[in-house]
Amino acid sequence: MSPLNQTTAGPISADRIATTERVIRPYVRTTPVIGIAAGDLDLPFERLWLKLELCQHTGSFKPRGAFANLLTRAVPAAGVVAASGGNHGVAVAYAAHTLGIPARVFVPSVASPAKIAKIRSLGAHLEVIGERYAEALEASRAWQAQSGALEIHAYDSVETLLGQGSLGLELEGQVPALDTILIAVGGGGLIGGVAAWFADRIARGDVKIIGVEPETAPTLKLALDAGEPVDSPAGGIAADSLAPKRVGQLMFPIAQQSLDRVVLVEDDAIRDAQRTLWDRLRIVAEPGGAAAVAALLSRRYIPAPHERVGLVVCGGNTTAVNFDAA
Repeated sequence: MSPLNQTTAGPISADRIATTERVIRPYVRTTPVIGIAAGDLDLPFERLWLKLELCQHTGSFKPRGAFANLLTRAVPAAGVVAASGGNHGVAVAYAAHTLGIPARVFVPSVASPAKIAKIRSLGAHLEVIGERYAEALEASRAWQAQSGALEIHAYDSVETLLGQGSLGLELEGQVPALDTILIAVGGGGLIGGVAAWFADRIARGDVKIIGVEPETAPTLKLALDAGEPVDSPAGGIAADSLAPKRVGQLMFPIAQQSLDRVVLVEDDAIRDAQRTLWDRLRIVAEPGGAAAVAALLSRRYIPAPHERVGLVVCGGNTTAVNFDAA
C-alpha cells in the first residue's frame, strides 16, 4: 500500500507536505540557497536569498510534484499522461523514466526547443499540439480517456501541490527567518504548495508570500480580482511556463487566504532580470525563473531597508544566454 494512499482527501497542510517530502526525498535534490548583498543587483535593501531550484533534476522545481504523483498513486499499465508548457513535461518524463513507467507528454508549439529536446531524450512519447497549454491539456485528456493512463496534472492536483510544497519546507530549513518570499506564478502549483507549508507563519504575520506574474499572463491577479479562477490572456516571453488559461482550482483558496499580493512585471523586465542574473551572478534562468527577480529589479515590489527577502529561481531551461568568451 502506498504511504500516501489517501492524498486526495483533506486539506493541503504542512503535515501532509512533510509526509510527502519524506516519500520523494530519495528522488529529488536539496537545491542550494545563496545569500547575497542586495546591492550586488543594485537593490536598495540589505540582503537577498535566492533558492536555486534550477539546480533540481531537469532544471526546474517540477520533479517534486511529478514524483509525488508517481510514488503515491496507483499507476495503471498504460502509464501516465501529462500536458505541459515544457517543464512539467520534462519532469514527468524524468520521473517516469527513473521509475520505469510509460509516459506520454503533450506540449504546445510555444514550448522551448530545450524542453522539447529533454522530453524526447528521456524516452517519453511526445506530442506537440496547438499553440498554448490549454490545447495540449485538451489533447492529453482525450488520450487519457482513450488509453486509461493516469493524468499527472501540472498544477491542479493535490499530489502536485503537496510535492511542490516540499520546496517551502526545504527553504525554511535553509533560511529560517525570511520576512518575504517572492514566487513566480503559472498555474499556481508552486506558490500554492509553498503558501500551504507556511500557512501558520503567514497567519501570525511572520512571513508574507508575494506572487509574480507577467503582465501578458495575469492569471492569478485576474482570478483574485474576480473572486474565482477566470480565463486569462496567455502570452508573452514566459508563455511556456507562466501562461495557463486559468489558475488552479485547488490552489485558489490558498492564494485568497495566504498571499500578501500579486505583482505584475513586463516582458522587458523579465529579459533584464535574465541578463542581470547571468552578468552579476552567472545564474542561467529561463524567463519564468527570472520573473521574481524582475519584480525587484523593476521596483514592482520594494522591500523595507532591513527586510529579509527570499525568492525562487524556479527554472533554468533555456538556451538564450550569451556565453561569449571572457
